[in-house]
Amino acid sequence: MPRKSKRHNMKISLDIGENDKDPAEFRDLVVLSEKLGFDVAWLGDHFMPWMASGNRSAYVWSLMGSALEASTKIKVGPFVTTPIGARYHPAIIAQASATLDNMYPRRFLLAVGTGEAVNEAMFLPQGWPPWKERTDRLVEGVQLIRKLWSSKEYFDFEGTFFKQRQVFLYTKPRTDLKIYFSAIGEKFAEVAGRYSDGLITTGSRNPFDRCRDVIFPNFDRGAKSAGKDPVKLEKILSITFTFEDQDSFLKSHKKHAGNLVRKAYGVPDPRMIETMGEQLPDEVILRSTNFCSTWGDVVDLIYKFSEIGVDQIVLPSGPDSKKIRRYAQRILKEFK
Repeated sequence: MPRKSKRHNMKISLDIGENDKDPAEFRDLVVLSEKLGFDVAWLGDHFMPWMASGNRSAYVWSLMGSALEASTKIKVGPFVTTPIGARYHPAIIAQASATLDNMYPRRFLLAVGTGEAVNEAMFLPQGWPPWKERTDRLVEGVQLIRKLWSSKEYFDFEGTFFKQRQVFLYTKPRTDLKIYFSAIGEKFAEVAGRYSDGLITTGSRNPFDRCRDVIFPNFDRGAKSAGKDPVKLEKILSITFTFEDQDSFLKSHKKHAGNLVRKAYGVPDPRMIETMGEQLPDEVILRSTNFCSTWGDVVDLIYKFSEIGVDQIVLPSGPDSKKIRRYAQRILKEFK
């Protein structure tokens, strides 16, 4: 009985992405996802795709407004956006987020991260900054966003990277908007605990043992250091799984594994990233997924993550209506 109860508390969401299809198809897939009962449709926020073969890269802020208008209850958010002062000044993200929450209250989710060079470097005249600077930029940017959302009067903001003189956001969020931090590494997991309202991480880089032993404890430690109860902060995990055997998986996925390379985050050209997967040892690629034999194995995997505190599982559907329907039939029904 406890197992059934835990399963029914799990949110099941989709990572629909932003590549491969034209923008209107993504909007229509959000509507389909809502009809099938998914909780959240996450949409990628890229200027250029991770892989050049992605062949499309829709502007997510236009797409999210269209998707929210076409649907009625499903939640939508960027997976993830980067208010570090490259593509996006944090004040613009504050305004865009407040506008969507004002029009579609409690249906917009804001997830942020430190970004990748493929999306951000061309917008920074000083070049791609190191991780520490990107982290500081994000933390400061989020502080400015929160101040813009909450301030009832004009204010000055005197940051290291962002300076505002007598600024005020006239259209405020209608609800208490949360900000989720995307954290892959152990250090940033602790930063996320201190400054965010919830954690997003990826199973392809953080398998079960690493989530349990490193990422989640570090996030909880950061939250406690900021005086927050980590139990009240949502943990969101994007998982990958396959029904292929190891040899087949390596053959089919190695050419798409470039974004698993740590150095890929500093590479500004998606054509180069696409070739980087060939450099990875086989064991790294094999660790990036969960090998399953049946759909029951996938359901049990999700339940296993729920036991260590995951509140929302994100399934990697991409813009594939057949896969979305299959997930609804084989996975979603187990948690509704």
